[in-house]
Amino acid sequence: MTRIEPLPPPRAPSGLGRIRVGRWFLLVGTVLLLAFAAAITVTLTTLNETRDARVYIIDVIDPLVLHTLEVSTALSTEESAIRGYGRTNEQSFLTEYSRARAAETTAEAAIQRLLPAAPEAGADLGQLRTAVDAWRRDYADAIIRNVPTQGREAAPNLAEVNSTRFGAVRNAIATQQLHLEQLHRAGSTRLEEGWDTFYRALVALAALLVLSALVFALLVRYVVLRPVASLAEQVRAVAQGDFDRELRVAHPAEMAELSSHADAMRRRIIAEWRTTSRTQRTLEDQAAELKRSNGELEQFAYVASHDLQEPLRKVASFTQMLEQRYGDQLDDRAKQYIKFAVDGAKRMQLLINDLLDFSRVGRVSNEREPVSTEEIFAVAVGNLAAPIEDTDATVTHDVLPVVNGNRLLLTQLFQNLVGNAIKFRSENPPVIHIGVRRDGQMWEFSCADNGIGVDQKYADRIFLIFQRLHPRDVYPGTGIGLALCRKIVEYHGGRIWLEKEPDTPGTTFRWTLEATDE
Repeated sequence: MTRIEPLPPPRAPSGLGRIRVGRWFLLVGTVLLLAFAAAITVTLTTLNETRDARVYIIDVIDPLVLHTLEVSTALSTEESAIRGYGRTNEQSFLTEYSRARAAETTAEAAIQRLLPAAPEAGADLGQLRTAVDAWRRDYADAIIRNVPTQGREAAPNLAEVNSTRFGAVRNAIATQQLHLEQLHRAGSTRLEEGWDTFYRALVALAALLVLSALVFALLVRYVVLRPVASLAEQVRAVAQGDFDRELRVAHPAEMAELSSHADAMRRRIIAEWRTTSRTQRTLEDQAAELKRSNGELEQFAYVASHDLQEPLRKVASFTQMLEQRYGDQLDDRAKQYIKFAVDGAKRMQLLINDLLDFSRVGRVSNEREPVSTEEIFAVAVGNLAAPIEDTDATVTHDVLPVVNGNRLLLTQLFQNLVGNAIKFRSENPPVIHIGVRRDGQMWEFSCADNGIGVDQKYADRIFLIFQRLHPRDVYPGTGIGLALCRKIVEYHGGRIWLEKEPDTPGTTFRWTLEATDE
């Protein structure tokens, strides 16, 4: 065996070779990350301020303008209704006045709800309220109070008061509208400036992104790709036959260390290859010798089995002839000895045949093809027709699939399992069922019976060769049947196991076989 030497320590890099790739990326990444953080902070801050300005205009200033216009319209309607009432003394004008005053109250309440967000409009609303109260006190209430008693003569007397007081109301409304327009203009300016700043921040982020891509591209090219390309070129030269080419990259430190290890592996591989080339012929000779030995061993097993069975047949035959010819001269003990001899010879023959079958699995019959387990099951049950009929057994099965395997071996597998279920039956007639279900790339089969069952603690022992749980005089056999089943299943790439349900009579064997799409 070739002794593998440890790798030598890597060459110590010098100059730029001492700088590791991770430090380059860490330094550049830190700088770019800080720049990104600053740009993102500015962007988020600007976006938040812009959103506040937009909310201020749309949700505060614009509703204030709208409600101020509603107040102005309601007051104009009130003034017209009061003047009409003073000229005509008709009750419909008072009804219109009341509706306009309710609209004014509603609009003013809406303005009051918006004042916390725009306190600067509160002073204008207070001046307007003062002017409205003065007009209503000095004119509107006076008209309502005097017209029923004085008639149409009351309105001309108060015309000058109405002109003065309602003029003050108009001035207060105009002042409030002017201030709201100024607030709207200031908010719009803030909104435009915020959007401009936001767009500039986005442009800065895009520029940083492009710059980062360029920097990392250059960094990867000159710090990673070029050294890797250089090392790849050297490795390619070695792969093309220049085995004495030294692998060396000066920088960065990781590539220098990698090239040192690769060169050490090159030297070791060359040394092992040269050693292997000297031993290859020896290995080929050993493989030929092993193949020849396997052939001789197989021939020896076949010949030995026949040579062993011939004496056994003679022993059994001549012993039985001895009993037939001199049976009347033998006592019961002698007849019992003859029976023991014949039984031993027959059991030896059975054991030799079972051992041959066990040794041939995967060695003699090694062809696999898609086979129908339905047909295999039918052949196996046909081979067991006599014991099935003698024991009045019932054998059922699911619809069985096509698997990839050897027909003869799988027939022996089904025959052994069904035969075991018949052999180890209980007092009731045997009931045996072969089930199957798909499990991924495998078919999982089961053989369940109502026999005497097997204790779960013997679940592994029963698959060992020559392992028996019962005496031969109770249940005959060589103890190879289940071991042969396991070898057949494992040869087909599956596994077999015993499954015992608690408080359930009988035994269930499960095994898997490779599925096929054919």
